[in-house]
Amino acid sequence: MATTKSAKTAKAAQGKAQASEPVQVILRQHAEDQFASELTALAEVDDRQRPPNWQLSPWAVVTYLMGGRLDNGVEISPKYVGNQRLMEIAIATLATDRALLLYGVPGTGKSWVSEHLAAAISGNSTLLIQGTAGTSEEAIRYGWNYAKLLAEGPSMEAIVHSPLMNAMAAGKIARVEELTRMPADVQDTLITVLSEKTLPIAELGEEVQAGKGFNLIATANNRDKGVNELSSALKRRFNTVILPVPRLAEEEVQIVQKRVESLGRALELPAEAPALAEIRRIVTIFRELRNGITEDGKTKLKSPSGSLSPAEAISVVNSGQALAAHFGDGSLNAEDLAAGIQGAVVKDPVQDAVVWKEYLETVVKERDGWKDIYRACRALA
Repeated sequence: MATTKSAKTAKAAQGKAQASEPVQVILRQHAEDQFASELTALAEVDDRQRPPNWQLSPWAVVTYLMGGRLDNGVEISPKYVGNQRLMEIAIATLATDRALLLYGVPGTGKSWVSEHLAAAISGNSTLLIQGTAGTSEEAIRYGWNYAKLLAEGPSMEAIVHSPLMNAMAAGKIARVEELTRMPADVQDTLITVLSEKTLPIAELGEEVQAGKGFNLIATANNRDKGVNELSSALKRRFNTVILPVPRLAEEEVQIVQKRVESLGRALELPAEAPALAEIRRIVTIFRELRNGITEDGKTKLKSPSGSLSPAEAISVVNSGQALAAHFGDGSLNAEDLAAGIQGAVVKDPVQDAVVWKEYLETVVKERDGWKDIYRACRALA
């Protein structure tokens, strides 16, 4: 009896401890979860024709990406700031039997657009293969559960499905990130899938056929070291949409501001929202160094080796917010931004350091209202 009572007490104590454990808060939600209310609102008003197995029509998908106000009064936030025609071409491609390749320099939003396209079309953005120099053919096609393989021999039950195989079976969108980071022979594994819409399983004499709605979105850039060019046979299986860096400074400022606000909320940084003026200064610095000329067109500049994309500007502002929140007064200032700016610009400690010092002395030092950022950057240098 005593044993039973002590067991009950222990069980009750364990249950109480489990109940007091904090609920896990997700750092970064998938697009289909983060914007579930917007996708639901779009589905409610979407009476246009949908391709087979699509959650939304092409019109609704482009509205989800570009933003706008629906007839039911719901405001759809823009996910992509730029040329709408590029998004229309990308969406129209996915409604055909051609795969989509989003191409451009780092930081132009390729992965962001890829995720949101998959979320809006399939309701699932997680069927993802991350390309690296070590990505194997099995990561794209399928692997084996070797314990089951040795015990029972080759069978469909012993196969470990890849995200691509799952997407084919379910008629969903698969995503391949950094396609050109993969070795060329691994890239070419996709040729049969994209041309024949089947994935052969040679060991079993079987195949997985793609269901309606299946397609593939790949991303690639030409600025990373170790890039493996796509074969001409594979290129022919893709429609390529090149995502440019923002043409206008205000577009870039808008992109950085929206992403910084979103990340700040997700990270729960106890700092004030960054002033638009500070974001504009960082964007101006990056654009001038990237373009090799000042905004007024009067001074030519040397460009550093890095890409200085909007993604790096976002990172600089977020790092500055963290410094301001935890080691400052919570208000973002030049001292909080200086280290991040220098780290983004100076990738090569010899060549880029010269470029950065020259820019500081010829442009930043002489610009009205920029003395604070000049002093902060010079103090670090």
